[in-house]
Amino acid sequence: MISITSKGDYKKTLDFLNRSRRGDVFPDLNSYGRIGVNALRRVTPVDTGLTASSWDYRIIKGKHGPTIEWFNTNGKNGTSVAILIQYGHATGTGGYVIGKNYINPAMHPLFDTIANDVWKAVMKS
Repeated sequence: MISITSKGDYKKTLDFLNRSRRGDVFPDLNSYGRIGVNALRRVTPVDTGLTASSWDYRIIKGKHGPTIEWFNTNGKNGTSVAILIQYGHATGTGGYVIGKNYINPAMHPLFDTIANDVWKAVMKS
């Protein structure tokens, strides 16, 4: 038979989880949003510069907590030009342009930073 005993309560953990859900753990998520936009602008391949300058972000406060969404407003025929550059696309003349993986490497260091900051916040609770 296995027995588990616990002392104390989970007040700090529950408080942290409730603050996380409300988005109160990181009141300045905008700083992460701006860092991501700047990283994406720096690495976006430049032809006219329109796609590089069209990055933005928004913070969405959902029922499971806040989310940072980065997006690019430069579109062609309803498709994001940034995504066409990332994944490649067919041309109107029957050719194909190979994609360039520039979004993921640019954002990976920021995601690591956010994960580390979240972990620090958890440990403080």
